[in-house]
Amino acid sequence: MSIQWLFDVIEDRKNNPTEKSYTSSLFAEGLPKIAQKVGEEGTEVVVAALAQEDQRLIEEVADLTFHTLVLLSARVLTPAHILSELEKRHK
Repeated sequence: MSIQWLFDVIEDRKNNPTEKSYTSSLFAEGLPKIAQKVGEEGTEVVVAALAQEDQRLIEEVADLTFHTLVLLSARVLTPAHILSELEKRHK
């Protein structure tokens, strides 16, 4: 599995929504809900980092990563945009 693979699945859920898909439901609720989820997950990462076991931190970072990718997709951006920005900062 890769970030790109996960992003492709997210894009598919956006373009081919199904009732049973959590990802499709996020897109249906719109950008405010998606951004709210990113904020919630970010807070949960901080809590896990400061007060919980490593496994909990891994789970929360996974949730944050997923919701961040949904946010990128909702804004018609891709992981490549993020990598490009990181490359610019590295130079």
